[in-house]
Amino acid sequence: MSDYNAKNYTEQGGDVTHIGGKLIFEDGSSVEGLPSSFTPAENQAASEATTVEALKEDFNSLLAKLKAAGLMTADDDTAGTE
Repeated sequence: MSDYNAKNYTEQGGDVTHIGGKLIFEDGSSVEGLPSSFTPAENQAASEATTVEALKEDFNSLLAKLKAAGLMTADDDTAGTE
């Protein structure tokens, strides 16, 4: 018997595979079965802000675009209403 423990393995029955190491996709590889509902965030132009207030507006615009695309959780509307 060996003392070797694999970082990547499939559980008995084949329903679950554990990836404990690095997963590398070589040229020409593909992945099937992932959700196709990925929506990229709307483009945010590079900031040309010259004031802190303008930079804050640019940053908040970026946050709003990330939230609208589902890449960041939305604000909790109940915060601070106690």
